[in-house]
Amino acid sequence: MLEVKQMTVSYTGKQLAIDHVSFQVDQPGIIGIIGPNGAGKSTLLKAMLNLIAHQGEMTFNQQKLKKFQKEIAYVEQKSVVDYTFPITVAECVSLGLYPNKKFYQRLTKKDWDKVDEALAAVDMLAFKMNQIGELSGGQFQRVLIARTLVQEAKFIFLDEPFVGIDVVSEEIIMHLLHQMKQAGKYIFIVHHDLSKVAVYFDQLLLMNRELIAFGKTNEVFKPDILAKAFGEQLVVLGGA
Repeated sequence: MLEVKQMTVSYTGKQLAIDHVSFQVDQPGIIGIIGPNGAGKSTLLKAMLNLIAHQGEMTFNQQKLKKFQKEIAYVEQKSVVDYTFPITVAECVSLGLYPNKKFYQRLTKKDWDKVDEALAAVDMLAFKMNQIGELSGGQFQRVLIARTLVQEAKFIFLDEPFVGIDVVSEEIIMHLLHQMKQAGKYIFIVHHDLSKVAVYFDQLLLMNRELIAFGKTNEVFKPDILAKAFGEQLVVLGGA
């Protein structure tokens, strides 16, 4: 069981970005984190990962996150990525192997074969020697998913992975994420496109600085519950 307890983040010690968010996930699945702009969705993800100062904690089977650090994969928003960094697609994917390597260990042929397999899974093997800056947004997002594949992480955190990518890339990524779920992974996705929510996620976390609702998607994704977070904003259900 994965549990988030009283997660709180404040700016300048006064203004709350997220306020005492608590929930628990009892089994592997794909969990969508939704809410209006400024709701604290990305902040919650970073707090769960101990990437920013916060109060509260995340545990798995009552043990602190630190024990499972090597089993965590985090994909940030594409806007923070330096596409000019001189690294090839294959090298980028290989970074997912290093959490399980000792400092002095080099990658083996078996490791590079694993990189090739992951790139093939996201249909990017033909681009393995390309520099990452040569890729489209969707292609690069697939490369980042390939990196999580080689890492074999148990906990996967994706921050707005579908922003600005093509439909084919989105479909490939979701297909792989469903396979990962079946393999026992816990997958958290900050998401903004409400038209896809019903088919993408097993559970939903709806928030607006504080937790509004958490549970099975068909129980949370209802107009009256969504209105508590989005207020008078336009809410689109099922693409309608």
